[in-house]
Amino acid sequence: MLQTLYDYFWWERLWLPVNLTWADLEDRDGRVYAKASDLYITLPLALLFLIVRYFFELYVATPLAALLNIKEKTRLRAPPNATLEHFYLTSGKQPKQVEVELLSRQSGLSGRQVERWFRRRRNQDRPSLLKKFREASWRFTFYLIAFIAGMAVIVDKPWFYDMKKVWEGYPIQSTIPSQYWYYMIELSFYWSLLFSIASDVKRKDFKEQIIHHVATIILISFSWFANYIRAGTLIMALHDSSDYLLESGAHDDGWGLSMQSAKMFNYAGWKNTCNNIFIVFAIVFIITRLVILPFWILHCTLVYPLELYPAFFGYYFFNSMMGVLQLLHIFWAYLILRMAHKFITGKLVEDERSDREETESSEGEEAAAGGGAKSRPLANGHPILNNNHRKND
Repeated sequence: MLQTLYDYFWWERLWLPVNLTWADLEDRDGRVYAKASDLYITLPLALLFLIVRYFFELYVATPLAALLNIKEKTRLRAPPNATLEHFYLTSGKQPKQVEVELLSRQSGLSGRQVERWFRRRRNQDRPSLLKKFREASWRFTFYLIAFIAGMAVIVDKPWFYDMKKVWEGYPIQSTIPSQYWYYMIELSFYWSLLFSIASDVKRKDFKEQIIHHVATIILISFSWFANYIRAGTLIMALHDSSDYLLESGAHDDGWGLSMQSAKMFNYAGWKNTCNNIFIVFAIVFIITRLVILPFWILHCTLVYPLELYPAFFGYYFFNSMMGVLQLLHIFWAYLILRMAHKFITGKLVEDERSDREETESSEGEEAAAGGGAKSRPLANGHPILNNNHRKND
């Protein structure tokens, strides 16, 4: 049974053009071709990436955060309460008013105390400033190095300048070591992102992130064993060209791809630098993802192959995965443009997907702030003095 499924999966008519077989892609005469078995190395490499990331965040990102004076905000913790904790874990993090009243009776707390407990409990689960900075630093470093490496791999190739050459001789196109390592490292990195997504900073587009990682892994894997390598290197370099800007300059209560909400310069308080990089990123993202990718790359993968051979399953599969990525790019471009509009109109630029930390209400903090602050509004837990005095004319 398993052998039958295996044979059907690797049937040449699925993955290769008509009249070609896997035997045509066997190494010979000193020419090396991509093989599916090459991809096995990406799983241990993904684990290695996780180890490297751990030490990078510990010995590079953390000292860098201290150097940039990035400090943790002291959070008020929710006091232990079995009734409220059980509801929080099983029923929801934001109880409705009717539920608040019920929980108030069950716990012996007032309604405001219950609401305050849930605010503090939600804040406890939100990732810390340092965690966000570490994650952004790691991704920034990888994407920058990957972009430079990717350009080194493709900039001297003829198909970088003439995309019709992407399919010249396809699929009998041998690979070179630089292409091999570029592919293995990129694929390993995306495996590591998928492995760590449960512990990474979560966004409101969590499902879109998973779809993106899975689609990327499938696309890279397929393009390798079906020998779409020339097109694949162009696509990976194109994506890396804006991703490192994403990690370096977006706002907290800002941007990120997987869209990280806390970005390096923003956390360091370099608001002008952050704003300028956001503008550059938005321009690069729109040009690469909504112009170059659909009108050059997708045109290359949809139109040019049909000039050489009839469409087959692999052709449709590859371009379907590209379509999924393109839809995700449109979704994220929409969020970017919404933020850009707020930025241009002078409104606070916030990540449309971010989960902002909640502040304590003035009424909720009366007991903690003391009697002298009861009638005053609070900002970050401190009473605001009213210095607005009317002048006598």
